[in-house]
Amino acid sequence: MSDSSGKLKLGALVALVVGSMIGGGIFSLPQNMAASAEVGAVLIGWAITAVGMLTLAFVFQTLANRKPDLDGGVYAYAKAGFGDYMGFSSAWGYWISAWLGNVGYFVLLFSTLGYFFPIFGEGNTPAAIIGASILLWAVHFLVLRGIKEAAFINLVTTVAKVVPLLIFVLICLFAFKLDIFTADIWGAGAPELGSVMNQVRNMMLVTVWVFIGIEGASIFSSRAEKRSDVGKATVIGFITVLLFLVLVNVLSLGVMTQPELAKLQNPSMAAVLEHVVGHWGAVLISVGLVISLLGALLSWVLLCAEIMFAAAKDHTMPEFLRRENSKQVPANALWLTNAMVQIFLVITLFSSSTYLSLIYLATSMILVPYLWSAAYGFLLALRGETYEQAAAERSKDLLIGGIALVYAIWLLYAGGVKYLLLSALLYAPGAILFAKAKREVGQPIFTNIEKLVFAAVVVGALVAAYGLYDGFLTL
Repeated sequence: MSDSSGKLKLGALVALVVGSMIGGGIFSLPQNMAASAEVGAVLIGWAITAVGMLTLAFVFQTLANRKPDLDGGVYAYAKAGFGDYMGFSSAWGYWISAWLGNVGYFVLLFSTLGYFFPIFGEGNTPAAIIGASILLWAVHFLVLRGIKEAAFINLVTTVAKVVPLLIFVLICLFAFKLDIFTADIWGAGAPELGSVMNQVRNMMLVTVWVFIGIEGASIFSSRAEKRSDVGKATVIGFITVLLFLVLVNVLSLGVMTQPELAKLQNPSMAAVLEHVVGHWGAVLISVGLVISLLGALLSWVLLCAEIMFAAAKDHTMPEFLRRENSKQVPANALWLTNAMVQIFLVITLFSSSTYLSLIYLATSMILVPYLWSAAYGFLLALRGETYEQAAAERSKDLLIGGIALVYAIWLLYAGGVKYLLLSALLYAPGAILFAKAKREVGQPIFTNIEKLVFAAVVVGALVAAYGLYDGFLTL
């Protein structure tokens, strides 16, 4: 798992990638996908996602090997390639995405418990928020005890959550009916889904959400025993999770029809298995989801603290986020992260924010860090930097980086203007921390180009704020 110095081995890094990717998303996948696409569009969407995300995984692997001096993954690549403000924005956007995702996890966790205890309702009742708050601070104090110990618990929960997924896949393989699967491949009987292109576009944010965490190993690169393990863990984790996701989604469409799946309450995997084997199927999936969410919460609390800490270490974030406790845990970053989760948990009491609207917002926040990472991988190959003796590898990485970059741009388009504007609203206030960090090292805050970028972010934020006030934008 890890050596005596607390460094993480390959198994622990793979578990961090798989653990942070398999959270709650996969358990809600049958309904989430059926709500926006029929079988044909689902298959096309997964093909695009598989190619796009695989190239992104390869970009993270290449950058881990070619730039071993850059610790902290997504944020460090944006900074090295495009300057301090882009680096800061990547760290800030990634951090917000991660803790917003945690709020979504808490809502889903208590919505699942609501299946057994109606007092928790859809996960945003007063009882659910109190329960989520107690759990949040229990995880907080567990992480304060040490990264290595928390990573070990994550390894255990990762194994525990894979078992119910395997059982689901095996049972649904036998229950799969080709006539249900092929009944309405392109959604002709469901005009509300729109054209095939529309269906593919609408399912894209869900596919990105279930893959967030692919960069998990690169965030912890400074704590890895071997640098080469970072890239290996990323690719192994990605392929494992992709197989599970596609099987769960595609097999469900051969067990129940698209309109039936679209109407299910989440976690919809529970209802699909209940449809096949009866009540115990729903109980099994619900228990698996609770274990899965607890493990994913742990992974993401670790990732949140680590990204802020890594950015503070090289003065991109303010100095106070650099403080570690006696167990080498970035304590101040952890306190700030979980305070934000707590505030947003209380907000879900008064807002109609559902699990799906929270994950769409969390996903849109991470698109910018992914875009800069892909662009940096492409830029290195284009310039030939670090490729002095490897012409063949350079051509291959140029192609992979190019595909990853096109995919990242397509994701911004698929996310739509609404989430781009809401992202700007969350990106803009970050400039306060950026300015503080710059003042601490006595540097001017923005370069000329960065001033233009920041101005564009502020305009987007003002439009979003007015949209929320006027009602033409909703959360």
